[in-house]
Amino acid sequence: MRLRHLPTHALIAATALFLSACTDGADSPKTDSATVRAQAEVAPVRIAVQTVQPRRVVVYDELPGRVSALRTAEIRPQVSGIIQEVLFTEGSEVPADQPLFQIDPAPFAADVEAASAVLARAEADLLNATFKHERVQALAAARTASAAALGDATATLAQARANVAEAKANLTRRELELSHATIRSPIAGRIGQALATEGSLASASTALAVVQQTDRAYLDVRQPSMRRELLDEMLESGRSEDAAALPVDILTITGKPYAFQGKVLYSESTVDPGTGSIAMRVEVPNPYRQLLPGMYLRAKVPSAIYAKALTVPQEAVRRDASGRPQLTVIGNDKTAGSRDVELGALVDRQYVILSGLKAGETVVVQGQDRTEGGQPLELVPYQPASPKSEI
Repeated sequence: MRLRHLPTHALIAATALFLSACTDGADSPKTDSATVRAQAEVAPVRIAVQTVQPRRVVVYDELPGRVSALRTAEIRPQVSGIIQEVLFTEGSEVPADQPLFQIDPAPFAADVEAASAVLARAEADLLNATFKHERVQALAAARTASAAALGDATATLAQARANVAEAKANLTRRELELSHATIRSPIAGRIGQALATEGSLASASTALAVVQQTDRAYLDVRQPSMRRELLDEMLESGRSEDAAALPVDILTITGKPYAFQGKVLYSESTVDPGTGSIAMRVEVPNPYRQLLPGMYLRAKVPSAIYAKALTVPQEAVRRDASGRPQLTVIGNDKTAGSRDVELGALVDRQYVILSGLKAGETVVVQGQDRTEGGQPLELVPYQPASPKSEI
């Protein structure tokens, strides 16, 4: 009721004061949002880092290879004849000297008897020549036999001795042929399919079976000759140690680790002109006969040893426009900077750094792009077990 009595100019002033108060109230939230945004812009960004420390690293070359048996014996007869009996079970383990095939021994037994008769006749002739020589020798001593008669008796005795030696050798050969009528395994191993059956004619050109010793196996792999040259240069420069004495890890055809490790026996001194590679042979234990001849496997052959290697995770390496590898390194003032480095081998998703980095320096592993712009940095230790975790 009192407003009706206020002068007009006073009413206008009161209205203006009220509107001004409402305008100030509406602008205050905008001011608060700008303040929050400014504070967010200066908040530190989180990046994952890792402090580099020297450690021993073994570099492996993963090479494909084919399995072969430790020893392979192709069973062939040494005499010809009709097979009477097969004396083994196909696919079984056979010891050395086990009979495998029996060839009809009758012809060879007859030859032995004939050779024995020839030997007996030669021994009888020798006995007669010996008595004759002794008698003529006694007569010559009494000057009742001529020198010519003594010479003839001596020659006859020598001839008789030679005949006996020949007959013995022939008998030995015939006995050997008789023993070869029983075909035996020269090695211990697993025998495969019988390639001949009873009634077959066996000859020296006929393969009857194959025995393979597989309690140990060979893995023949090939290494690129260029890789061998690089490894030799690293050894000469002292960057690496010789890894030839280290065991070889074997991967099965499905990529799973094999239960036993192998060892490198030798590597060829020549390069295959067709493939440009060098052949290497690895010996692998095979007690459970899991490795079969002809099977393809992969071998992780130790090629180099870094005694004090500096390594960084693979994702820490970035490349510039020209393709040169770089790392983002944190300085003492907690600012980040790019640095060119020389990369070595990649081992278990870790790059070996040959140059451009020192022990004790801190490298950005995740969040390199967040270090640009000069914002404050919050350093978080890199967790390789959970690479998908957000930083």
